[in-house]
Amino acid sequence: MKVTVERELGGRKLSLTTGELAKQASGAVVVQYGETVVFVAAQTDKPREGLDFFPLTCDYRERSAAAGKFPGGFLKREGRPTLKEILTSRLTDRPIRPLFPETFRAEVQIMSNVLACDGENDPDVLSIIGASAALTVAPGVPFQGPLAAVRVGLLAGEFILMPTQAQIAESGLDLIVAGTKSSVLMIEGFGDQLPEDQMVDAIMFAHRAVAELCEMQAEFAQKVGTPAKEFPEPPVNPLAGALHESYAAVRETKSIRGKKDRAEATSLLKKSLKEKFFPAGTVVTESGATLAEFSEAFHALEAKVVRDLTLEGTRLDGRGLEDLRPIACDVSKLPRVHGSAMFQRGETQSLCTVVLGTVRDEQKVDGLFKEYSKRFMLDYYFPSYSVGECRPIRGPGRREIGHGALAERSLEWVIPSPDKFPYTIRVISDIMESNGSSSMASVCSGTLGLMDAGVPITQPVAGISIGLVKEGDKYVLLTDIIGDEDHYGDMDFKIAGTQRGVTGIQLDLKIAGISEEIIRKTLAQAKVARLDLLRSMLTAIRRPRKEISMHAPKMVRTKIDPQKIGLLIGPGGKTIRAIQEETQVTIDVDDTGAVTISGMDQAGVDDALARVEALTEEIKVGKIYNGTVSSIKDFGAFIEIVPGKDGLCHISELSDGYVKSVTEVCKEGDKMQVKVIAVDDQNRVKLSRKAVLLEQKGATEE
Repeated sequence: MKVTVERELGGRKLSLTTGELAKQASGAVVVQYGETVVFVAAQTDKPREGLDFFPLTCDYRERSAAAGKFPGGFLKREGRPTLKEILTSRLTDRPIRPLFPETFRAEVQIMSNVLACDGENDPDVLSIIGASAALTVAPGVPFQGPLAAVRVGLLAGEFILMPTQAQIAESGLDLIVAGTKSSVLMIEGFGDQLPEDQMVDAIMFAHRAVAELCEMQAEFAQKVGTPAKEFPEPPVNPLAGALHESYAAVRETKSIRGKKDRAEATSLLKKSLKEKFFPAGTVVTESGATLAEFSEAFHALEAKVVRDLTLEGTRLDGRGLEDLRPIACDVSKLPRVHGSAMFQRGETQSLCTVVLGTVRDEQKVDGLFKEYSKRFMLDYYFPSYSVGECRPIRGPGRREIGHGALAERSLEWVIPSPDKFPYTIRVISDIMESNGSSSMASVCSGTLGLMDAGVPITQPVAGISIGLVKEGDKYVLLTDIIGDEDHYGDMDFKIAGTQRGVTGIQLDLKIAGISEEIIRKTLAQAKVARLDLLRSMLTAIRRPRKEISMHAPKMVRTKIDPQKIGLLIGPGGKTIRAIQEETQVTIDVDDTGAVTISGMDQAGVDDALARVEALTEEIKVGKIYNGTVSSIKDFGAFIEIVPGKDGLCHISELSDGYVKSVTEVCKEGDKMQVKVIAVDDQNRVKLSRKAVLLEQKGATEE
């Protein structure tokens, strides 16, 4: 039976439909907003024996046909997921995962497919809504939703719900908030240095719309007739009580300050307890407990110890709740590259490399919306040695792509415009060691590296992660969390920004939401830490270097009349090609008349710029030009003052003395300086060499 519910959201209709497509799936929903349509299917399978994690997979795909386009490239079929698809898959996963029971182990697969895109409404948020709706109406799936998500923009000081692509392009905020009816579950947002209070107001503005969409899904499930969800109590682990006797021993190992020493001591304790319960290589205890149950019980004991210590105000490395770890910063770490920096916070270290390129190095991005070029990129690498492990290298994973995108968009707000700095910029963050929040370390090292490269960023940016441990109504917030605090805690709340406000914010939870009070306190605590970080960072480099690296390409940009683009290019590209070959530069010109000149030699770039400006500018009376004699006549000489533009220098204007014949003064091909003395109604140019000579003589006599 087909069921549809509708609501107005941000001035457009949002609808949910089920019972028409994919009727064999556990749950299937079509979400439509405006003329953007996303199909989402949720499928479950039987639990797999021996799993110690929840096997949730979220995949989001955009087909070019949804926007009436063909895929680019040789193969006219979509291939591996794009950056946008990977980020949206993560965006869908993050709020859904906490709403399943902790011990649920059945495989769940969410597949989102964009069926139509109107070019105005981004389908990414619809994927989250559709995933929740599909899980909500799926019988037998213990999903503790519903949840919903919305996007918020900021125009003229007013929050905009579900802004269009055109509005986002002008907005000072791009914020996605997901949550249940009562609390916030996930945040992903980027803003133009928004004050903390304004950012929280935006989050709560979004949550009010989220609550309405949750009510809409509850009505949807009621109309479908989905039976009430059952959440059976998890079985009691038979080793939980026996292992609890080792609480004090685990507490002692977890109180060791260093990450490596703490991990080794805990591992030795676990090994000794394992030998106690499973002597001589046995795999089952006398009571029937298995090795898997032992590992599960020991992990639960570790979690209890860490959480108890934290709630008592004791952190694993001995810091106070709001203390930063020791900070170390340095710049110009590498030769030849255009900029480099190292940022260390405790046992987390990021090495940043910056390279500057030309407009030809920009990244073309194609998808459902209009193709565009990226001139700022940040790539994040997390090698296995950074955490003392070995694993195959198979290209960047979802986590690396997500962390890189977070750092990139947090820094993007302070990158200068092309008019002020025409370079394409690539930042690489190599995580050399990690113990908590390496993405925010990448923001810090990226800021230092950009300043070292001479990129005139508008403000330095720093980032920090705040953790949470919550039991009932009691909770503590932790500044600058380490790996164990992230693993055993309830929240990883990353906030990046300048001294003026927030540029990037990302919230991930393991619990079913947090309140406005916790959000406000987290942002306030993060601001204090961020300002401390900025003070430490600026001791390494106070401001962007005035000059770029000698190894970077030299670049200038100018603007010409679009009607003169053809003149610059010349017949068959002859003119622009000649300038490039003679000055050893590269010249790029776009349809607006923006001309970018780049090369490795500054003199060549300056020479090419002078030629372009001379070629395309209006001939000005009173200006002196370096001309070339193009033809000789009895009455004077025609002189090319810019490519393709001649002027007449009458015989009487060739010298400051008497001239009997033009050939006494010049011949074809001679170079000479001439001054424009008139341009008539027919655009004919009159030149004078005599005026130049008299000016030079007057300057000499003075």
